[in-house]
Amino acid sequence: MPESSDEVDRIVDAWERERPDLDFAPLLVLSRVDRLSKHLDRARRGAFGRSDLQSWEFDVLSALRRAGAPFQLSPKALLTQTLVSSGTMTNRIDRLVERGLVERQTDPNDGRGILVRMTAQGMARVDAAITRLVDAEAELLRTLAPGDRTRLAALLRKLSLDFD
Repeated sequence: MPESSDEVDRIVDAWERERPDLDFAPLLVLSRVDRLSKHLDRARRGAFGRSDLQSWEFDVLSALRRAGAPFQLSPKALLTQTLVSSGTMTNRIDRLVERGLVERQTDPNDGRGILVRMTAQGMARVDAAITRLVDAEAELLRTLAPGDRTRLAALLRKLSLDFD
């Protein structure tokens, strides 16, 4: 076992002792990704919660924010970016309208269509949330040097391309 070991090292070491016929190398990577995912989830919930947002609300508002001024998208574009069903998106838009974070407007280019536009309150919430999120995620990565972060990002991108 390495000089500095973690719980994954201990788990894999025990498995290797009990099942020497198996290659546990994938667990050394993906068990750590899974554990880090749980820390990331907690950090995100905290960042969003301090901005009085749920994770799904942040997803919708951040899609609108990234769209740039005038911070509006069609429900179909929101569906594409958030990967939820049409019914789910309608429900989410309704709930965000009730909270005053977005509003529906008639699409000036298509009188039958609508656009979802972020309100000033929605903008303030999503901007606060993304600032908190970036800070929380930077804290999770604090032990990595900038070059290590860059290499890790490249490796994770390479791994995720097959899934996206």
